[in-house]
Amino acid sequence: MSLNNCYNFNDFRKLAKKKLPAPIFHYIDGGADDEVTMNRNTDSFNDCDLIPNILNSVGEPDLKTEVFGTKMDMPIFLSPTAMQSLYHPDGDKASARAAEKFGTIYSMSTMASFSIEEIANLSSGPKIFQLYIHKDQSITNDLIDRCKRANFNGMCITVDTIVAGNRERDHRTGFTTPPKFTLDSLMSFAMRPQWVFNYFTHKKFELANLKDKVDKGTNIAQSVMGYINEQYDPAMNWKDAEYCIKKWDGPIALKGVMSVDDAKRAIDIGCTAIMISNHGGRQLDGSRSPFDQVKAIRDAVGDKLEVILDGGVRRGTHVLKALAAGATACSFGKAFLFSLGAGGQQGVERLLQNMHDEIRRNMILMGCKSIKDLDESKICLLYTSPSPRDRQKSRMPSSA
Repeated sequence: MSLNNCYNFNDFRKLAKKKLPAPIFHYIDGGADDEVTMNRNTDSFNDCDLIPNILNSVGEPDLKTEVFGTKMDMPIFLSPTAMQSLYHPDGDKASARAAEKFGTIYSMSTMASFSIEEIANLSSGPKIFQLYIHKDQSITNDLIDRCKRANFNGMCITVDTIVAGNRERDHRTGFTTPPKFTLDSLMSFAMRPQWVFNYFTHKKFELANLKDKVDKGTNIAQSVMGYINEQYDPAMNWKDAEYCIKKWDGPIALKGVMSVDDAKRAIDIGCTAIMISNHGGRQLDGSRSPFDQVKAIRDAVGDKLEVILDGGVRRGTHVLKALAAGATACSFGKAFLFSLGAGGQQGVERLLQNMHDEIRRNMILMGCKSIKDLDESKICLLYTSPSPRDRQKSRMPSSA
């Protein structure tokens, strides 16, 4: 199988599985506990049908939208994801270049493999930074200050990872950062000699934004779950988030908002956006999917916040459903990491081209000239209440 034969999420996943050692593949592929929420994130889109309008003389649809004060050429961008050089030696560099080429946002993780400054010098495209609040406040302050100097367009504060979710696949495979070559994992690494060659012949793996502050994760191998539990603050609260928002003083989102009440409170502390996210189903198993919450949150916040759906997106039709339900834009992580593992920058570009083509084609089939035409009249939801347990399941127009 080659990159040219990758037409959808499953194709990229299959190719990445061939190229990546098992601990690294399963770190991307897995979720928390029984992975119910991880799977629900995508399955929830199947509880919504699209309703097209015909003979609308669409022509060439306008796919543009704006988030974080940044105009994007299509309504989907790359979610912040950690340690990208484990999936391809070019890591964040490849992702940032691909995003810039397609006029969309590249998001940098606190735990990126390349530094804030390296990516700022490499790409002039729109960039946001994903901030984890550390127990050591000097680390948090330093990251915000560096992003300001590097002229990042926006920031998102991840609020759903104050302790690590129970990711059992990582326990089984022994995944650590940097990777440890153990007897259990040795065969998997040995069967992927190209990955091993790249790992030892390219830039040394490091958590580039943290290496001068924290040894673990760069010079000392540690599980990601161990790093989270040791470095992040489980006592983080609304005042901590508000402090970061004021210090950043620019477009900013809370990433990990799932409830209406929290969305409303995000407005009160100065957020310009929220990312409806459950961390890809990697934290609290049994929580709702982001798509299940979009309509209720949009109804509650009106136009006071940009609403970004993060999680479960695999198809262009998923993006259209999210926008019709009230999202401003979508972001995705797992899909683009598989494309990165499958083919580096070329892989991410192919994924973004596929998504652009799917969104464009389906906009035309929907009879929509721009994404502004996507509203509740274009979808039929299985659930119309904030919780499906509140009523018997029945298909009805979302405007009912």
